[in-house]
Amino acid sequence: MGGHAPERIQVEVAYARPDVQVLVPVELEAGATVEEAIRRSGVLERFPEIELGGRNKVGVWNRVTALDAPLRDGDRVEIYRPLVADPKEVRRQRAARGRAGG
Repeated sequence: MGGHAPERIQVEVAYARPDVQVLVPVELEAGATVEEAIRRSGVLERFPEIELGGRNKVGVWNRVTALDAPLRDGDRVEIYRPLVADPKEVRRQRAARGRAGG
């Protein structure tokens, strides 16, 4: 066995809307987390509606998981859309943000 380069893993980050689906291959160091893969994939820039740790749950292979869960080579990270955007809830959150701005 040769040198001790940090091990690399290949994962995919998937996000789907009714109008568009993306599947982004990402290379990371072994032990990287779900959140690191998502941030590295660039989907947060392309889809500003994604709220990590907020409205959007994340998972690996259709199982909801935590943002700090470690990934294995070949994993597929999935960002789930909120099932229903409840208008009352959206207004409540907006009002709460407005108050927090103080």
